[in-house]
Amino acid sequence: MKRLITYFTAFSALILASTATPSTVIHAGTLIDGTDSDPVSQVSIIIDGNRISSIESGFLQPEAGQTLVDLSQATVMPGFIDGHTHLSTQLSPSSYLERFTDNPATTAVRAAHFAKLTLHAGFTTVRELGDSDHISVAVKRGVNQGLLEGPRVFAAGKSLATTGGHADPTNNVRDSLVTAPTASDGVLNGPYEARQAVRKRYQEGADLIKLTATGGVLSMAASGQNPQFMQDELEAVVATAHDYGMTVTVHAHGKEGMIRAIKAGVDSIEHGTYMDEEVMQLMIEHGTYYVPTITAGKSVAERAEVDGFFPEMVRPKAREIGPLIQQTFADAYAAGVKIAFGTDAGVYDHGENYREFIYMVEAGMPELEAIRSATWHGATLLAQIDNLGSIEAGKLADIVAVEGDPLQDITLLKNISFVMRDGQVFKQ
Repeated sequence: MKRLITYFTAFSALILASTATPSTVIHAGTLIDGTDSDPVSQVSIIIDGNRISSIESGFLQPEAGQTLVDLSQATVMPGFIDGHTHLSTQLSPSSYLERFTDNPATTAVRAAHFAKLTLHAGFTTVRELGDSDHISVAVKRGVNQGLLEGPRVFAAGKSLATTGGHADPTNNVRDSLVTAPTASDGVLNGPYEARQAVRKRYQEGADLIKLTATGGVLSMAASGQNPQFMQDELEAVVATAHDYGMTVTVHAHGKEGMIRAIKAGVDSIEHGTYMDEEVMQLMIEHGTYYVPTITAGKSVAERAEVDGFFPEMVRPKAREIGPLIQQTFADAYAAGVKIAFGTDAGVYDHGENYREFIYMVEAGMPELEAIRSATWHGATLLAQIDNLGSIEAGKLADIVAVEGDPLQDITLLKNISFVMRDGQVFKQ
C-alpha cells in the first residue's frame, strides 16, 4: 500500500509538472507601462501563463524553469490596440468588384493574412468594425482557438445602415443582381428593425455594434456627410445594444449625424471630420470617445489623385473629406475630447498601422499620449481596462518592444522588434 501511495504521489507530481503554467522573465531596458506614470529603466516583468504576475526593479535572474527574454536594450510597452480595423478587406482599384468575384472563403483567407500582418506590427488587439459573411467573428474564434496568428479581435460583424446608407451593400447595384437587404443583413428602417438588427449581431457572436450615422467617403452614394439615422432609430440601437452588454460606435463625418448619435448615448465617434466646438463640448459632456482614423483620411486623399483607383462618384469625396481629419483631431485634442487610437486599417495597407502615431504627433499630441491612446484609452473604450491597456500585475501579458526611444522619435514604432500576445511570443 505504501509503495502504491509513493507511485501515485510521484505520478501526480509528474502530471503537475507537465501541466504547470510556464513562467517568463522579461528584462526591460525602459518600460512605458501605459498608465500615466513616467517611463522607468531596468525592470523585470514576471509573467505566469498568460498574465503578468509582477513588475520588479532591476534585472532579476530567472529561476529554474523560467524563460528569460532579454529586452534590456529596448523600450517595452503594452500591446497596441487599433480601435478601427477591417481585416477582411484592403482597398485597391478592384475592391468594388470583389464582392461579385470573391467567395467568402477567399475573403477569409485574406483576412487571416492581414491579421498576421497586424499582430506583427505590434497590435495585439483590434476592434473589427464592419465586414461581411461573418468573417470577423470567424477570425476572432480562430485566434482564440490558436488556429490563426493574429490580434485579439472584438468584432462588430456587419455594420448597421439605413436603406441607401453608407453600409448598405446594395448601393448602386442593379436590382436583378441583389435581393433587398433586411435588418438581419444590417439594413434597417425604424426602431423596431433597429432592435432586430442589434439582436441579430448578438446572435451571430458580435461583441459590439457599429453603425453608419452619416454618409461616407467610399460608399457609392453622393453625400459623404448627410445624417442617415433618425433619433428614434439611434436610441433604439443604443438601448438594445447596452441591454446586451455591447458598446456602440458610430461612423460619422457630418455634424448633425454626430449630434444625434452622441445624444443617443453612443460610446464613440469614428472619423468625426466635420465636428466643431459644439460637437466637441457635447462629446466631453457625454464622455464620448473620438477615434480619429487620420491614416485613412490621408490615404484616400492620396489615392484620389490616381486615375482609375476610385469610381468617379467616390473620388471627389475622398479629395474633400480625407485631408480634413488630421486638423479635426488636433482641434479635438486641444479641446480635451477623449481620444482612442484607430486607423481604419484596410482603407490603407494592413501592417502600416504605425502611421497613425506619426500623424497624431504631427498634429500636436505628445508621443507618450499617442502611445497611451493605443493602450490605456483603447482598453477603456473596449471596457477591457481590467485585462488590457497597461503592463501591471494581474493583466494579460500583451507586450511589445522597439529598439530606441519612441518618445524621442515616434517613427521608431514602424519597426516593432518583439510581440507577445496572451503570454505567447509571436515575434522576436
